[in-house]
Amino acid sequence: MTKSVSRTFFATKSKIIVVILLVYFLSQGRIKGHAMTMNSSTNSISTEQKNLHPILLAPGPVQLHPEVQKILALPMIHHRTPEFDSILKTVLTDLKHLFQTEQPVFILSSTGSGGMEAVLINVLKPKAKVLAIVSGKFGERWADMAQVFGADVHRLNVPWGESVKPEQVSEFLKANPDTQIVMTQACETSTATTHPIQELSEIVSKTNALFLVDAITALGAFPLPMDEWKIDGLVAGSQKAIMLPTGLSLVSFSQKAWNIIKDNPTPRYYFDLRKEKASNDKGETFFSSNVSLIRALGFVLNDIKSQGLQHLFKTIHRRAEYTRQMASHLGLSIYSQSPSDSVTAYKLPASLDGAKFREYLESQYKVTVMGGQDQLKGLIIRIGHMGYLTDHDLHETTLRIAQALYDFKQNINTENVKVISEQWLKTHDI
Repeated sequence: MTKSVSRTFFATKSKIIVVILLVYFLSQGRIKGHAMTMNSSTNSISTEQKNLHPILLAPGPVQLHPEVQKILALPMIHHRTPEFDSILKTVLTDLKHLFQTEQPVFILSSTGSGGMEAVLINVLKPKAKVLAIVSGKFGERWADMAQVFGADVHRLNVPWGESVKPEQVSEFLKANPDTQIVMTQACETSTATTHPIQELSEIVSKTNALFLVDAITALGAFPLPMDEWKIDGLVAGSQKAIMLPTGLSLVSFSQKAWNIIKDNPTPRYYFDLRKEKASNDKGETFFSSNVSLIRALGFVLNDIKSQGLQHLFKTIHRRAEYTRQMASHLGLSIYSQSPSDSVTAYKLPASLDGAKFREYLESQYKVTVMGGQDQLKGLIIRIGHMGYLTDHDLHETTLRIAQALYDFKQNINTENVKVISEQWLKTHDI
């Protein structure tokens, strides 16, 4: 046999072997979109773990829409051109729909915390009395900011996992009529807990105080109609329900707040929204624009308008409800007494090291969720419901958490979890 004939013979033989192996694995159900498949006889999930598709279910950043990924890869354009001016004009208009306001909405190149600072310092007067509702890490952060800028901060400490009682705020304001600002999170992300924003705004709106709301893990996930609920300052972040990478904060103020902003003596420069408003009125941003994210924001806002805000809220609520319903079948419980639709906190068994479990879930099963912070470190995992998610992502996440729990010697029947998860998703439409 010549060398060329030999090479042809072995190449053909190799191709035949590959085809035979492919047919075998297909017949065994081993190749199925890299999905987890149950083996009821061993109560385990059989898979090539290296082939699992990654799932990002953090409460921000979130999975991106495929079209957003394409837009982010477009060639760069300059932010002082007619092309970008047109994009910016549309985006600034459509943001009002998301915020449900007639007031201008501003785009800042910053993280959500930058937006929190911007909302605060534009209305905060020197030595102003501030009531800060603190029920977790982000409430602490906002109160700390106010303190840094010289405010007389009164912290209304709420047990983690609980929502503030409106009567507590009402009683404070009656006893302290000189209060200038009340501020809170719509969703305290660190505990996956919501506060009664509508009830709080009704109380604050009857006073001279401004009501500031951190809606970074809330806006676009559940209703927060700014004008209707008389919210005076609202801040959102791009990496949550707005479904973009981190990098933009979005803020808006009521007319009541603008009456303070225009003559507020508190020093500010980058976050001086009087200058930003003047630039927006001329069709541009005051500083350089984050062109890529604003272009992608245009797509997201148009998509939200197309499906409708209420449909978006229902979609995210369904994901949250599914996650809450799966808890007991996983042998877990819900941590928050006022659970958010944007993120759910699972309370882990006392016997489980939560930090190690979260790391194991990510390294072995390619599911990224977040753990607890400070007093909750190692005690909970937090699962986000925002972003570009499919039922397959929800189902796969539940199966992988179930298997990881089983790997950690928890008493769990993964086959039952699989059946219950499939049934719930089939029978609960939006």
